[in-house]
Amino acid sequence: MTLGGSGGSSVVVPRNFRLLEELERGEKGIGDGTVSYGMDDGDDIYMRSWTGTIIGPHNTVHEGRIYQLKLFCDKDYPDKPPSVRFHSRVNMTCVNPDTGLVDPRKFPVLGNWQRDYTMEYILTQLKKEMAVSQNRKLVQPPEGSFF
Repeated sequence: MTLGGSGGSSVVVPRNFRLLEELERGEKGIGDGTVSYGMDDGDDIYMRSWTGTIIGPHNTVHEGRIYQLKLFCDKDYPDKPPSVRFHSRVNMTCVNPDTGLVDPRKFPVLGNWQRDYTMEYILTQLKKEMAVSQNRKLVQPPEGSFF
């Protein structure tokens, strides 16, 4: 996230300020309530480890399921994307079936990362990905199973 004026210069928001903004937004609840996120460990002063939740979209095999994810924001975040891994088992074309890791080569949000993308954006785009034709009807692992 950058803050710019009409003079053409911009200020890059430091990593921790950016993560504090994301934490505040995540704690307030976002959008329609079908995605959420927050910190894994409130004592982690570097704000690296996060948990996300996606409620599967309507009219798909994912409908009504609750998927848990782990997001890890390394020291280079937000200049580089976080690593994103499903904790809940899911069958999607962009998710490694053995590890649950979201593959940046198959998920453009991570593969074509932009600094102004957020964890909220990642989660909402993964939810949309669940509804695309190649994912909406894939047979899913039993509900409640984990990587």
